[in-house]
Amino acid sequence: MNKATAIKRFIFIGIFLILGIVLSFAQFDIPGTHYTYNGFANSIKLGLDLKGGVLAVYEASSLEGDDEGDFAQKLNATRERISGLITAEYNEAQISIQQGNRLRIEVPDVSDPEEIFELIGTPATLEFKSENSADATAELTGQNVTNAYASYQPSSDGSYEYGVVIEFDAEGAQKFYELTSAQQGNSIYIYINGELFSAPTVNSAISGGTTFISGSMNSQSEAEDFALQILSGTFSVNLTLLENTVVSATLGENALLYGLIAGAVALVLIFAFMIWRYRMMGVMASLALVFYVILMLFFLQAIPIVQLTLAGIAGIILSIGMAIDGNIIIFERIKEEYASGKRIEPSVRAGFKKAFSAIMDSNITTIVVALVLALLGTGSIQGFAITLLIGVVLSMFTSLVVTRGFLNMYYPLNSTKAKLYSLKREDTVVELA
Repeated sequence: MNKATAIKRFIFIGIFLILGIVLSFAQFDIPGTHYTYNGFANSIKLGLDLKGGVLAVYEASSLEGDDEGDFAQKLNATRERISGLITAEYNEAQISIQQGNRLRIEVPDVSDPEEIFELIGTPATLEFKSENSADATAELTGQNVTNAYASYQPSSDGSYEYGVVIEFDAEGAQKFYELTSAQQGNSIYIYINGELFSAPTVNSAISGGTTFISGSMNSQSEAEDFALQILSGTFSVNLTLLENTVVSATLGENALLYGLIAGAVALVLIFAFMIWRYRMMGVMASLALVFYVILMLFFLQAIPIVQLTLAGIAGIILSIGMAIDGNIIIFERIKEEYASGKRIEPSVRAGFKKAFSAIMDSNITTIVVALVLALLGTGSIQGFAITLLIGVVLSMFTSLVVTRGFLNMYYPLNSTKAKLYSLKREDTVVELA
């Protein structure tokens, strides 16, 4: 690579980094469209402690008569059902299991906990019977319901009415088919909370695994409320509210602002130290760190499971430290190689080669720990682990690939002046060929 090519590549890198910074932080309306571009940083989903919202903790217990042996499975099924209910309305909500029998629900950007409690709903027991009696045995219950949603469909007289479409699992579909087969020409009785809700006449067996029920629902809103009641009645465990807290959004905004200021100051100090200590190698490391920040912001907003919290910010800061640590290890190895008598370019190659194993060992160990915390941890621990994992992977990439690429591009611009690399050796050391 000659000097002209190296200069062109650095110009291209500079334009790319400037564009990356603009895309990371700028907000602007796209001409000719109604779309507003918010930038990577502004598109990151924020957690409860940064954005404010509602925290609720429920204690779970087995339903009466249930086998305790499959409690964990039923609790997980309930978590998934609640997750479906809440994330349909609030896609940033986080629902996790804690201490083996508790559900922790975090919903950012909500100020009224009643919104969440209404969404979860008051559980309604759903029963399908062949006899019109509250004491009769139910052939099918809400435990076999997989989904319920409001609908507007034609009735038997040709008019349209509001109701709820109920979808069954495989076992429920079979039971419903058997019930409607046995009751052809007669009614099936649908009980809600022990009271007769509807008694439709069965004209033919229903084998599709779905049914539409209607009754006293006079609006879309009433049908949606009823669908939520049915879904909440399909929980596999009893839930008792232990805690509900409203987190101030102002507190989160201040924490985020101070975190950003601290991060910006830290980056400036890191740039200053690296350039002072390693000169042009420090400049290349600083450019690589800017590249790292852009990639980090992009992946934080692009990966669906990421929800940034204060603990997550700590994970990012720790990974930045590891990125700088990797560069320092490399540069110190380069200085050792040059001091032993090698020329600049061989010293750079040998420095990266000898530093590779040390960087890989330390980073892989951290990756394993982060994976364990992400898989087994909950709440803020999981948030810390996810951002740390992303940061460590990116730090390895920027240290071993990006910094090395920048140094290789800079070498044609300076292949002889060791001081610009902050390299030196004793006068008695003979330079190797």
